[in-house]
Amino acid sequence: MQANSEQRLVIRRPDDWHVHLRDDAMLAGVAVHTAKQFGRAIVMPNLSPPVTTVDQAESYRSRILAALPADSHFEPLMTAYLTDTISAEEIARGFGENVFAACKLYPANATTNSDHGVTSVSLISEVLETMQRIDMPLLIHGEVTSPDIDVFDREAVFIDTVLQPLRRDFPELRIVLEHITTKEAVDFVLAEGENLAATITPHHLEINRNAMFDGGLRPHMYCLPTAKRELHRQALRGAATSGNPKFFLGTDSAPHAIADKESDCGCAGIFNAPYALEAYAKVFAEEGALDQLEGFASLHGPAFYRLPANEATVALEQQSIDVPECVQAGETVLRPFHAGASLPWRFVGAA
Repeated sequence: MQANSEQRLVIRRPDDWHVHLRDDAMLAGVAVHTAKQFGRAIVMPNLSPPVTTVDQAESYRSRILAALPADSHFEPLMTAYLTDTISAEEIARGFGENVFAACKLYPANATTNSDHGVTSVSLISEVLETMQRIDMPLLIHGEVTSPDIDVFDREAVFIDTVLQPLRRDFPELRIVLEHITTKEAVDFVLAEGENLAATITPHHLEINRNAMFDGGLRPHMYCLPTAKRELHRQALRGAATSGNPKFFLGTDSAPHAIADKESDCGCAGIFNAPYALEAYAKVFAEEGALDQLEGFASLHGPAFYRLPANEATVALEQQSIDVPECVQAGETVLRPFHAGASLPWRFVGAA
């Protein structure tokens, strides 16, 4: 990382270790924002139908690349969507052929397009044994889905009732607990071995649960897992800016049309891709930790996935930038995170 007195910050090109690029027209409208800032991204497989086979993943990767400009150097890293009946042999083949970078575990009905997800971890034990043997990462949406569990407690309960037994049964399995939102998650990741890591989003670093109710219901601040109390936000900020390699960048950017967010059963997800790196820089600057941004954004993730860090560099400048109220994605209108506000850092691209 390089910085000077004029606050021009130069870091290795970052990667996004958790993003939703959608498909079809939405894909064409949103992928360019991720590709502009990031060298690689772990692409979520919760399409409809979900990505469960090698052929589906290869096809989806081709569609992503086709949606980008010809001179783009962005690399999508594909994931397999775990179901109760998915084939361990197909998972191993995809990993061996460098098609699948990881597998994604959605507890059934935990979030958008997760109705095909896993109903019980016991049903995928053969898959998990195979993944442990071939050293393939498991990415987890860490929430229980029982209706009798308070929505704000579902991550903590998942850690106690699902993740701890999973760690006991598969101690060598590399796991990423994605988009963590609680102090309990931070503490659990810190207490475990090197093969457990976590991603942290820009919105969970910036908002607590009050943001969803600020002057009325705020659907554009609704995501899953939901933002939690302020003490949890502070724990996340401490973890992200600590320099600990177990924590790294994952935006969980999840675009939905404004009409779908503002409906009577609004979709969960925050679209932060257009100004993701600016949002992270804001947080790290506020915490006096700009010297830790490169590790969090550009180094810790590749190390965990056993990939080389990007050789190219990008720059940010301490210069105010206004975030528009809306972003057009083809015929779909999206509302970005920080819509109508200003951010104190500006992404300027290749350094």
